Order: sequence, then C-alpha cells, then structure tokens
Amino acid sequence: MIGETVSHYRIRRELGGGGMGVVYEAEDVRLGRRVALKFLPERLSDEPEALERFQREARATGRLNHPSICTLYDIEEVDGRPFIVMERLEGQSLKERLVALRGPAGGDEAGVAPKQMPYAELLDIAVQVADGLEAAHSHGVIHRDIKPANIFLTRRGHVKILDFGLAKLASEAARSHATPAAEVKSAEAMKTAAHDAAFAQAAIEDISGLTANGTIAGTVAYMSPEQVRGDELDERSDLFSFGTVLYEMATGEKPFTATTAVRAMMAVLETKPVPPSTLRPEMPAALETVIAKALEKKRELRYPSAAEMRADLARLKRERADGDGDTSQRHEVGANSQQVHGQEGGQHPQRQADRREKQHNQNGIAPTGHRSE
Repeated sequence: MIGETVSHYRIRRELGGGGMGVVYEAEDVRLGRRVALKFLPERLSDEPEALERFQREARATGRLNHPSICTLYDIEEVDGRPFIVMERLEGQSLKERLVALRGPAGGDEAGVAPKQMPYAELLDIAVQVADGLEAAHSHGVIHRDIKPANIFLTRRGHVKILDFGLAKLASEAARSHATPAAEVKSAEAMKTAAHDAAFAQAAIEDISGLTANGTIAGTVAYMSPEQVRGDELDERSDLFSFGTVLYEMATGEKPFTATTAVRAMMAVLETKPVPPSTLRPEMPAALETVIAKALEKKRELRYPSAAEMRADLARLKRERADGDGDTSQRHEVGANSQQVHGQEGGQHPQRQADRREKQHNQNGIAPTGHRSE
C-alpha cells in the first residue's frame, strides 16, 4: 500500500502492526499534515464480528479528547476495508525505553549492570498515564490492555496512551461473558484447562494482543486477576495493569513472569510479587506503597479510581521536586491517610519544626513554650 492514496491520505511507509491491525504513516493531502492510519488485517476484513468490533472500539476511542491519549481523527472505509485515522506521534514506546535502559542482553552479560529509570522520569510518566486513564474512565472506557508497548513517549516529553483496540465501554464489559476463563475459578481448574487445546490457543493469541470469541482480552503478563478469571471488569482492572507497568518501570523486572501463558495467568492469580525495594533498595517507600496498592489481588483493596492513584503519584512527584524524597521516610498514601511516621499532614519533619518555630515567634512564644522577654 506504500505510495497509494486512500481517500485523501497518501501512504508513505509502514510503522508497524499487530493482531488487531497494521499502522501506516500517511499525509492528509487536504490538510497537509502527517497522520497514522490503522487498517484491520485482511484476514479479518471479511469477518462481520471483527468489523463490528473494530468500528465499535473506534467509536469508544473517539469519545476521548485528552493530552495523554492518542487522538483519533476519523474512521473511514475504502473498498470494504475500514481504517482509523489517528495523530502521528514521534518518539518511542515505553517498552523501547525500558529495553534501552536494560542495555545489551538485558545487562546480564560482560558485567554490564542494567540501568534503572530515574525517579523523576518515572513519576512524570506515571502521573500522565494516570491522568489519561482518569479521562478514559470518566467516559466509561476501559482500556483492558495497558502495557509498556501501549504507552508512547513523545520527543516533547508528553505521554500518550495508545491502542484502544481492546477497549470496551464499562456497560459492555459488564455484559461480556464470552471467554473460556470465566469457568476457571481455582488454580486446580487452571491446571486442568492448560491441557485443553482451545484454551492454550486462546492464551497464545492473547499474548499477541488479539481478542476474538473464546479468547481473553489483554496481554497475559499485564492482566488483572479478574481478567484472567473472566469476571466482569471495571476501571480497577486497568489500575492493576498500570501497577504492573509501574513495577517494571521502577525495578526493570516484570512482577509476574512464567515460561507459558497459562503459568503467567496462575502467577497473576496466586503469586505475590517480590517487593520492589528488594530489587531497588533505595526506592522511596511511598512509591512502593503506591505500587503495592495497585497490585492488590482483590480489587476492593486497590485504588478505587485513577484519580486517587494520580493524586498519590503527583504528591510524591511534588515532594521529590521539593527535595523531600527521603527514602527512609515511609509516607502513608491514600485519601484518608496523610501521616508520616506519626507526623501530621504528611509533611517533612524538619519543615514542621521550622513552621512551629515561625508560629511561636509570631506569637511571641519561644520554641520551648515559654513567653520570651
């Protein structure tokens, strides 16, 4: 298709592809701007259900207009083949950034230690992702496939959530029961299902990000427990996936790893990740607390919303910018908890002491509590 003109878009080059589509860079000859075109794979173009899903998901993404979400301009069709028109981004995916940090062979050879993402960079990315998720959730859109490959870092330092190809409206997710994992209610059932060829094929397709009847939507290593079980999903599923991304950003390792898709699902359901501070001892305790809360197996114990998770991340980002990122202080995070080792207001102890002394002086009272002469 390179060199062809589709509608009023001149296709320049292929950018990449996956289970749900092939993406090209193109020029909008009417407006004179670069765009990205995502086409449904030819093998799915004749499947009514795939076409309907492609269009429905495009409409869901079209609801969203936010700086941290890749903008969808239009959905069109040429010769019976639909395609989505999106903004063209320049930069790299978070996945590519993490690979670069790990270095050659993941830093495992020739004594090369893998680099870890600076906290300032990590928190800047995290706040923007949480902001984008908050916007999507407020419009009833559940992404269902949050992972480093679907988070884009532009050259200007902006973060964009990509590929809502598996997204569903919250109301649709609640009605969806078309997955074999819905019957998987225990680890023993998972082990039995592992020997089922259809289930294994579904898991293989799932790794590529492809969703179809009889498969689980989402990439295994970043799926929430409720996704693995095939339960009804809400916004908290995205927050668990985001927690796995935060864990990987902070430590350079995935929280759930296995040699097969089924074992990875079992790890998501049963395994408690190694504490991030074990892999990165100087990690701020407050960041570790945020990650742990996002990765709670029971969604009732997770953050109830992206807004609350964003607030804690933004608070940590501000404190570190102010020079209060002391890793020895464990900050309790959450809307109803504002204390630091018994210190009121979640403020640095030295700042509290300075503030009390200033107040005492203004009132004519010495720091000891005695009135000054």
